[in-house]
Amino acid sequence: MLTLSGAKSAASAARGRHFRFNWPLLALAALALSGCMPATTQVAAADPADPAARVAPVFYRSTIAPYTSLRPATPAPWRERNESVAPQPKQDR
Repeated sequence: MLTLSGAKSAASAARGRHFRFNWPLLALAALALSGCMPATTQVAAADPADPAARVAPVFYRSTIAPYTSLRPATPAPWRERNESVAPQPKQDR
């Protein structure tokens, strides 16, 4: 039995396939080792924990400031209301 397995490995070495990569294992090892690399770029311009860091000014702006109440509205027939907001027909001449 050992001679049979030795013959198989010798035959595969003769074909040039004596070493095969296990690509998923290699990718997993590369991914695991990439987490160990130190960060070489600066993440932010200023440290967010620094109390002396400059920030944008804070101010209040109402989200409903341009709102005006439309109630109570005087009742009017719907045809007159539609005609008042409809575009005017163009004159040909």
